[in-house]
Amino acid sequence: MRLALLAAFGLVVTTLAAAAEPVFPPGSRIGLTPPKDMALSKRFSGFEAPAKFASITFTELPPEAYAQFEKGMTDEALKREGITVSARESLSVGGKPAVLIAGEQAVGPGKIRKWLLTVGDPSLTAFVTAQAAPNGYGDSEMKQVLTSVALRAPLPLEEQIKALPFRLPERNGFRPVRIVNGSAIMMTDGPLDVVQKAEQPVVIIASSFAPPPGTPEGREQLARAALVSTPAIKDWAVERAEGFRQGGQDWHEVVARATDAASGKPVVVMQTIRFAPTRYIRMVGISPADQRDANLPRFRKVIDSLQMD
Repeated sequence: MRLALLAAFGLVVTTLAAAAEPVFPPGSRIGLTPPKDMALSKRFSGFEAPAKFASITFTELPPEAYAQFEKGMTDEALKREGITVSARESLSVGGKPAVLIAGEQAVGPGKIRKWLLTVGDPSLTAFVTAQAAPNGYGDSEMKQVLTSVALRAPLPLEEQIKALPFRLPERNGFRPVRIVNGSAIMMTDGPLDVVQKAEQPVVIIASSFAPPPGTPEGREQLARAALVSTPAIKDWAVERAEGFRQGGQDWHEVVARATDAASGKPVVVMQTIRFAPTRYIRMVGISPADQRDANLPRFRKVIDSLQMD
């Protein structure tokens, strides 16, 4: 639960005034009627107004997450994440159960307003995060925008891939199985769509929402922190870690031995990060240890081919 909250709480949010129909970001099942001065984000699934430091962010989660959020997003739990709740309401959005939470969050020496909307549906949980300057929007204004949320039917996988903020001309035999938040793709090679016990190799490529560190030391620190935060992997032993320049960009790559937490099987992990001026893209490839010689070059070929939009 804590990881789900942390993953969902990192982004920026909104303005107001309405269009008539819900607008869906490319590849997203979640849409809403956006404020008139908000544009679709090119960085994440949602809307933003960079000049106002405002945005609305969508996260698609499994159906069972709604009950977990409804039970787990207590005032005390949110306070541990730095959010002080001022209002909480159970309501219906488009005929679906929902919970809307308003509050504020400490950011550095100041505070921002924060709104969290969770909508339950048999096919997914829609999590919408909004935040703004303290004098930006009132709770009633933000409620009007957030409760205009609409859900649409699942989109074909290839349509979701086309909406990603990067292109993958070379998949190198890996099969796409899932798109996450309109900004990440999961691929594998083998009969399973869900790899739980290191049965087959997995590749995950995700575009960041934040600007990259500006120094080699900062990039090194980010890469190591990202590596050890990779879920379901333990007992890390780094074989090599290096930063380099390629194609006019800064890169950082780590290869490490590790253990799959679910099965206890040995795995090898390659993490490659490509840094651009305003963002970075991270690839994590996980292979059964006995397939490392075959899969590590395949992982590298995929990330080498990637084109940033």
